[in-house]
Amino acid sequence: MSGTEKSKNGSQHRVMLPGHTTIGILGGGQLGRMLTLAGTAMGYRFITLDPAKDAPCGQVARQIEAGYADEGAALELARQCDVITYEFENVDAGVAALLERESYVPQGSSLLYTTQHRLREKRAIEAAGVRVAPYREITSADTMQAAVGELGVPCVLKTVTGGYDGKGQRVIRDAAQALKAYEELAATGAELVLEQFIKFDCEISVVVARSTAGEIKTFPPAENIHVNNILHASIVPARVPADIQLEAQKLAAAVAESMEAVGLLAVEMFVAADGRLYVNELAPRPHNSGHYTMEACATSQFEQHIRAICGLPLGDTTLLSPVVMVNVLGEHLEPVIERTGAPDGDAIELGVIPKLHIYGKTEAKTGRKMGHVNLLCHDVEEGLQWIEQTTIWRNTNS
Repeated sequence: MSGTEKSKNGSQHRVMLPGHTTIGILGGGQLGRMLTLAGTAMGYRFITLDPAKDAPCGQVARQIEAGYADEGAALELARQCDVITYEFENVDAGVAALLERESYVPQGSSLLYTTQHRLREKRAIEAAGVRVAPYREITSADTMQAAVGELGVPCVLKTVTGGYDGKGQRVIRDAAQALKAYEELAATGAELVLEQFIKFDCEISVVVARSTAGEIKTFPPAENIHVNNILHASIVPARVPADIQLEAQKLAAAVAESMEAVGLLAVEMFVAADGRLYVNELAPRPHNSGHYTMEACATSQFEQHIRAICGLPLGDTTLLSPVVMVNVLGEHLEPVIERTGAPDGDAIELGVIPKLHIYGKTEAKTGRKMGHVNLLCHDVEEGLQWIEQTTIWRNTNS
């Protein structure tokens, strides 16, 4: 199909063909970098807007070096690009609205508005008919005490906006801790929500894509292991029953359809001890737990996002190989790089194929995501064994 049509939510469906289209990316981090690398191979051109000199995405695309709230820079991005996307969800609301007026932003700002706020997000997930952990809005010390009494302990107090990798959260294991946790987070001035702690066997995530034409495809669920609230490894196929994997994909597709998402939506879930699934969080962009798709799937999450926002048919999401993705943090970077300079005896012995991706960040800090390794294997246990045998991640548990 060519030309322009209206979708049911009033957004425009345009087919933006490679070779004739420049894509603007709001944000210049590693997700923008990997979007650019995937899209450049397809024939698209890219411009990123980011305040950091020599940003990871700016190393592979043209860069407008300016702050995210700089409306003049946003207008310049709109002038130079045919379609605009974003690589992180905390986009300045004013800039998002301006770009919608001045350019073509198929993702719109509605999904951003929802996912930037935990309470709006939970209500939207529930509206899709999908289960979330029981929760209560917290507005005072009294509502905090009442909510702890209703939900029980353990429970988790979270800021409604901001917060990632465990920031802006307090786990309450005893009712006596409730007031202190409330006072600490209330002091930030943020709105708060209390969630019942779900006893879960594991955490999984599904990256789902929805195109401007309304086509939806899901990637295989990833089983995620976190260490110190940072994603350590993603295991695919997830080590959960096939019916749970299928249900997770159906739930992710239902959320994307209900919210009329465009592009990628990562849907994080808990698998409870009784097999029930609870959606924990959404991310309207490429996701760390979807990096395994770069070598292990017929289409990567990054190519899929480009296809979705440009109105192309979505790509095949078939898993081609079992895979384990392991994050490379600042403390892992040098030994991982050094390891690439010699034959990898562990990989040869285990039959594992390591694929290294480095993000081009200028400073390696402990706990900072600097890259990842995709381990293609015959069985995911081989990939996990490679991680253990290298001893690079010796202080983490997989």
